[in-house]
Amino acid sequence: MAAPPHPDPRPAPIDLRRLAATPIHELLALHARHINPAYAATIKTIGYDRDYVRAEGQYLYDRDGRRYLDCFAGYAVHNCGRNHPVIRDAVAQALDLDLPSLPAIGPFRLAPHLARELLELAPPPLTKAYFANSGAEAVDAAIKFARAFTGRPTIVYCDDAYHGLTIGALSVNANPEFRDGFGPLLTDTRRVPFDDVDALAGALAPGDVAAVIVEPIQGKGVNIPGDDYLASAHALCRRHGVLLIADEIQTGMARTGRMFACEHWGLEPDIMLLGKALSGGYVPVSAVLTRDDVHEAVFSSMSNCSRIQSTFSMNDPAMAAGLATLHVLRSEALSERADRMGRRIAETLRETLLPLDLVADVRAKGLMIGVEFRRPERGSLRLAWDTIHKVDPSLFCQAILIPLLRDHAVLAQVAGHGRDVIKLTPPLLITEADCDHLCNALRETIGACHAFPGPVGRLAASFAGVAMKRRSGARSPQIHSRPASPAPQGDPIPNAQD
Repeated sequence: MAAPPHPDPRPAPIDLRRLAATPIHELLALHARHINPAYAATIKTIGYDRDYVRAEGQYLYDRDGRRYLDCFAGYAVHNCGRNHPVIRDAVAQALDLDLPSLPAIGPFRLAPHLARELLELAPPPLTKAYFANSGAEAVDAAIKFARAFTGRPTIVYCDDAYHGLTIGALSVNANPEFRDGFGPLLTDTRRVPFDDVDALAGALAPGDVAAVIVEPIQGKGVNIPGDDYLASAHALCRRHGVLLIADEIQTGMARTGRMFACEHWGLEPDIMLLGKALSGGYVPVSAVLTRDDVHEAVFSSMSNCSRIQSTFSMNDPAMAAGLATLHVLRSEALSERADRMGRRIAETLRETLLPLDLVADVRAKGLMIGVEFRRPERGSLRLAWDTIHKVDPSLFCQAILIPLLRDHAVLAQVAGHGRDVIKLTPPLLITEADCDHLCNALRETIGACHAFPGPVGRLAASFAGVAMKRRSGARSPQIHSRPASPAPQGDPIPNAQD
């Protein structure tokens, strides 16, 4: 009698389709219970709890089939668009090939190819690549490279800088909403105003500085430097034997209309940091590109060949995603497209928004765009502005972002805590029709804010009422799925994680 067949020892596959189809109310309840209740409450309060079930290119789709133009792009991760088929195929190939990923001590099959392609694109002083998993990890590594090369301790950073949230990166992050409560941080840091060469010269004078770290365009506020700032800063660094670290984690990968934002000013940094969009939106990866001599200061011998390392660094799916991202950026000419579409948006917004009482400035390089607001001249509108800012200086932009999403299906973000700036970082493959829709939506939404009471007045009244109830001890209203106003004072409002 034949023996019964052995059962298959492999477990049945998990049903991701079923898990991904979880209704939004159940999903947020799980998120609140097991991950972050404050975050779940916040996105419900400001109406960002859309039931997205699919994404393609520059669009998100909810369960009802409504299409949203994504001008957030996962904090500028999806430069090539969401779920790009070429990048997805490359990651799938890396899995299907059963590659010996992460050999620990042994050859990495794909990492040298990605390093070569990145360095062929990078400014000429950069000849070596170190791979990590996140932008913050790249910043930490850059600090190590700079200290090892110079033998000095101090890192200079700028006002409004955002370089990540690990303890090392946080030490050169100028935003108190992220720093407060996590000290002590690294003490050998020095802060200077952005776009101020004289202040930088003073910071370098003591002779203890290893490096200056700077974003060519600051993510917080979309602050663009003057034409001579970066070149002058680098000249100062060379004079003092200091390295210049260009943090291109957000501005790189064609975001600003060039492969790297440094190219706008002819800057050739000593260290360049990449991340975010290098992943293609699939597998986290970052890179630190350095000069030969800087690299050798750390990896100086066989005994020092692993002085900086990370467990998942150079894993094959991440390297495949990076290779495919570079291929898409070049083959689809996305730098040129970002430049062209960014000019179209910026010119239209300047023409239609700058005459408005609330609008102070429109700043742009490629598809990194900021719309800044100001205290209006009109008395009734100024009263509403002052009321909102008295309650919480971060709330004004919500009067625009909430109806922008609700009424026009455009997802965008505030450019940082306490800033009256809306930031637009859409995928680089947006069309002219997308640009026109975005500009029309912003014009209508911001224009409506000039009516009184309008969105600003209603928001001010809502929050004044909440503040009065809290002062009187009354219980705050319960959070519902999509109220017209954002979170009460004291609840977190999402900021751009640049």
